[in-house]
Amino acid sequence: MCIFCKIIDGEIPNKTVLENDNFLAFEDINPSAPIHVLIIPKVHIQSFNEMTPNIMADMTSFIQEVALTVGAKSDGYRLITNIGENGGQGVSHIHFHLLAGEKLGKLI
Repeated sequence: MCIFCKIIDGEIPNKTVLENDNFLAFEDINPSAPIHVLIIPKVHIQSFNEMTPNIMADMTSFIQEVALTVGAKSDGYRLITNIGENGGQGVSHIHFHLLAGEKLGKLI
């Protein structure tokens, strides 16, 4: 069982930001910005390559609600997902990083 599945099952504590029946958002334990939230589906999906359009559609509205909850929706935020080893994916469970709380530098 992956670390995120253990968090979902309550085996590992987290600082929950927002939760519903299908998704969980919680604070990253090693933040890269003043606001750094991880957003995951409660069903195990290995990476973005396995995401279905229906789950992504539902997750989109949840992510927008997370941005509103943490106060980042109006000022802006960065949303990142890493896919596979070469993409830097460290946990094999699809997750999005929401970074906010300061002006973030350009990536490209």
